[in-house]
Amino acid sequence: MIIRKLFKFENAHIVRNCSTTRCSENIHGHSYKVEVLLESNYLDNGQMVYDFGLTKRYIKELIDGFDHAITLWSDDDSEYIKDMKKHSSRWIELPVSPSAEQFSRVIFLLVERVLACTGMVNGEREVKLHSIIVHETETGYAQGFKEDAYSELMGRIELEDIRFSKQVQSEWSDSKLWSKLLNKTSMVNPKKI
Repeated sequence: MIIRKLFKFENAHIVRNCSTTRCSENIHGHSYKVEVLLESNYLDNGQMVYDFGLTKRYIKELIDGFDHAITLWSDDDSEYIKDMKKHSSRWIELPVSPSAEQFSRVIFLLVERVLACTGMVNGEREVKLHSIIVHETETGYAQGFKEDAYSELMGRIELEDIRFSKQVQSEWSDSKLWSKLLNKTSMVNPKKI
């Protein structure tokens, strides 16, 4: 069975080297919608694949990290990156260009790591991430699967190469969340939220 949880964020970026001049040469923003699709062949003690309330913990917080921020590509012009960080306290730097396709891959890796680090306590079994859908506009989206997230052909992404600004990290319920995920520290779900 597959379940879907929708998250939203507002974000600005430039997608260098794309065909559209407006997109490749100008900072612009989108009202993103992100669909997280989880799957399992089992139901937990509440007869659910995974309680939607639990997704509001670290999954929602990580996705909210992109809200009202600028997303930068680490291979972009160094002066541009420096200026954006100077003038914005909320930024994320990625090792890939911030296209919808790459956002789906990055968010896949983030959510997958959260699930891998989460100790399940309500009978959840074999909960896996099916895919991530990133709607950049009302009419266009990218859907990323595990094979896409790890594809060398699409550009290698290591979580260690993703950087969240201090302000973004300070707004998470656990300011050490990022280091815990990078170190694969176990985070046990609460019995009740």
